[in-house]
Order: sequence, then structure tokens, then C-alpha cells
Amino acid sequence: NRLHATDVTSSSFRLVWPQLLSQETGYYTLEYAPAAELARKRTQQVSGAQTSLVLSDLAPETTYEVALIPESNVHYFPAQTTRVTTLAEEISPVQVLISESGPRSFHVSWAPLPASVLSYQILYGPLPGNSVKALQVDGRLNSTLVEQLAPNTTYLVTVTAVYRSGKEKSLSAKACTQEGEQGV
Repeated sequence: NRLHATDVTSSSFRLVWPQLLSQETGYYTLEYAPAAELARKRTQQVSGAQTSLVLSDLAPETTYEVALIPESNVHYFPAQTTRVTTLAEEISPVQVLISESGPRSFHVSWAPLPASVLSYQILYGPLPGNSVKALQVDGRLNSTLVEQLAPNTTYLVTVTAVYRSGKEKSLSAKACTQEGEQGV
């Protein structure tokens, strides 16, 4: 039942603390800074009635030192402190490359490969058309083979990164299969 953080993202988190003060008995001074650069400390005053606050515009993958100082005119309360580390920035696939295209298959690869990706979903379907198939690929892999395709067809391929946080980011590319052998 102390100062702690919830709803942590790459650029924000919510601080929650027990009700120590009320509107009448004082206010809080909140101080926070990246642990590696305490000189960049930011300070704000918070009403004594509040028990939570969202801090935003933070740097990704950074540990913040946070201190909540109850400024009471009735009781002395020690400062409450916590450390919160923001999540990695969630970047979508920046490149999708199609290679080794044959009549019935092609290779799809993508980059970069952030550690915060749980899996990739590859959606593909012929253009024009609305029949879409999906492949699930482990987040540690950066390529897959798409097979059982129609020859001489343009496909729309969408690579979606599914992050541990539940967020998704996508990028699409077009791929063409080669013409098949004559008389098949």
C-alpha cells in the first residue's frame, strides 16, 4: 500500500498512492527524473485530495526515480519513493522484403526485430480480392515462406508485429508470383 506505478507504457505511467492527505490538510510535491540523470528532475504540485496521477512525455526504456513528498500542515509524513522503468518503444516493421518468388511461393522477410515483439502475423491475399490467409511467426524470426499460391498473381502481404503489451503495428508490401509451367 505504497507509492507504485501501473499502466506503464513506453512514454507514460500512472502513479498510485494511499490517501495520506486531504484537500484541507496539505498537498504533495512530486519529483521525478531519469535515474541516470537526476539533474533533469521535474517537480509538480499535486492536490492533497488526489491518489493517482499520470506522468507522460517520458523517454522509452528508461528507469525513473519518483518521490512523492506529502506537504502536510498537520502531520509529518515521510516521502514515498519508487523506481519505474518505461517500456521499449514500439516500432513497426520498417521494411518488408519479398524474395525468391516462384509460381506457387515467395519468401517474406522484415526488419527491424525489436525484443518487445511476441509474434508476427503475416496476412496475404490475391489482389484484387478479399480472400486473406494468415500465418503466425515467432517474434524471434524475421522471415517466413508463403506457399500454395496461385501462379502469375499479385498478392498483398501485411506483416503485423504483435507486442507483449498487446499493441500491434503493421506494414504491407506487394508480391507477384511467377508464371507457372506451360500446360499445367
